[in-house]
Parts: sequence; structure tokens; C-alpha cells
Amino acid sequence: MTGNHRNSSITRRRALAVTGGTVAAGGIAVTGYQSAFADTTDTAEATATASATSTGACMTLMSSVTEGPYYLDGALVRKDITEGKSGVPLTLRLTVVDATDGCTPVKGAAVEIWHCDAWGYYSGYTTANPGGSAPAESDDGSTANDNTYLRGYQIANAGGVVKFETIFPGWYTPRTCHIHVKVHTGGEKEDGTYEGGTVNYTGQLFFDDTIAEEIFALEPYSQHSGSYTTLDDDMVYDGGGASSGLLTLKAVHKADPSKGYKGSLSLAIDPDAENTGVGGGGGGTPPSGAPSGEPPSGAPSESASPSASASS
Repeated sequence: MTGNHRNSSITRRRALAVTGGTVAAGGIAVTGYQSAFADTTDTAEATATASATSTGACMTLMSSVTEGPYYLDGALVRKDITEGKSGVPLTLRLTVVDATDGCTPVKGAAVEIWHCDAWGYYSGYTTANPGGSAPAESDDGSTANDNTYLRGYQIANAGGVVKFETIFPGWYTPRTCHIHVKVHTGGEKEDGTYEGGTVNYTGQLFFDDTIAEEIFALEPYSQHSGSYTTLDDDMVYDGGGASSGLLTLKAVHKADPSKGYKGSLSLAIDPDAENTGVGGGGGGTPPSGAPSGEPPSGAPSESASPSASASS
């Protein structure tokens, strides 16, 4: 379908990389998992990544897909994007690597994510019906800014790593549970957001069905009833595993999923390519008159963002 496509352009660096060695299948997912949760310095992370990729284990570009209908410009640079939204905590660590250059870390890459809340509502589009039966977004009791919650940037360190504190997303019809992601290079942080540069990758991050359904049985997710779309039936996920955005998930407490999860993935990109995701199909349709452009002035900063709260 039109919303699920790969960027087929071949740059000189990518051609050299592809013809210069043997690809080890699945290496990208292993590298991302091993480096994602170690509490190390930037130098150690960079060294570990270089060591792991010296075997030629990373040549597979991520599958680029539509940005969907709920994108907003001007997201804030911050680690914690929850703004008090309730849900199962999710620590997300993503490692950006150059698939055309032996999977070397892409230091300074800006990773942008956005996703719906526990009931399927996006900031900026809080009146869009998530399908099924759900309370109104305003009934959640949080003080989150309706134009900025669950959106943000982080800038990759020397190891290409970014970390976000958020909540496990809910779902909306007709999509499976997912997080949107863009990787930008060449721009800079300005006025609390990220300006300029090029979007090298637009994709989506996905969750194992068994874990998602376990989460959706908990509060506040369980207040949204209806038919949940599995990975096999999703209009965007193509079944490609890690290279298509399937996260590696690790429970904080195996016996109690409400304590949260750690999710990790390596994003193998081509820093010379451009893929904005604009114009692709799929992902649903936003309501008429929905907002666009930058969030309003006075939006909450990183220091004002409270930690994610676990559901009871």
C-alpha cells in the first residue's frame, strides 16, 4: 500500500557499503538491544557500537513509512514527554546509526517522536474519535498541554543514543499500537525546539501484540473498549521485524506489567537521503479544522514535565 514504502535511492556511500562486505542478518536488532540499557558514558557507548559493527553486522536500512495525519511542527527538545498523562511507563532508548558507513553512530542526530495517549488521543487533535468507546480526552484529569503532550525531540550523544521517558501508547481505529518517529540531521536546537536540517528517516515503532494486549487490560487503557488491530492486520507494519520498527521490550518487573517497560531499537539510516513521510497514505484521517504549525508560546519545558505515572 502507499503508506508502506522504502526509500530506494542509492548514494555513493551506501553503494560502497553494500558491496564491501557480507551482511549479518539480524545484527541491527542485537546491537540496539545490547547497547540500549547499559549505564555507560558517551565514549563507552561509541566504542561498543564501533566494536559491534566492525563485524559488518549492519547494512539494512529501516523501512520508511508515512508520517500519518497527526504530525505537528515545533515539538520541544525534552526527555520526558508525558506532561502528567497517565499510563504504563515506557523508557525508550533509540540508537541512530549510519547504514551506509558500517553502522557508525550518528552523533547529533535529532530524534523526534509523537504518539497517542492511553485512550488513543493525540495532542493537537484531542477531539478526533479514536474509535470504539472511550472517555473524552478531557476526562483524564491531567494538566497536560493539549498541543504538546507526548511529543518531543532528543539529540543523539556520541554513541548515537537518545532516551525518552513516556507512557505505553494506546490505540485508535484502524491502527495497531505504535509510536511515530523522525530522524533529522544538519539542524540545530533553537528556542526550545529543533530547526532546519533534513529529515533522513520517517517511520513508526511497533509493539508485540501479546504485551500490548496485556497492557490494554490495565487502567486507564481498559476504559477504551473496542476492536484492537493486531500487527498482522495493521495497514502500515509490514512484518519486517526490527528493520520495520518492531521494538525490543523488557519488563521492569516481570510479575507486574504496570511497573513499565524498557523499549529499544537501532535506527539504521542514510544521512545523505531525505524522507519526510509527507504524502504517504495510511494511518487514519484527522478531523477537519485540526491545528497545524508550531505549538503555542508558553508550552511546557523539559524541566516542567512530570514523570510518567504507573497505572494502578
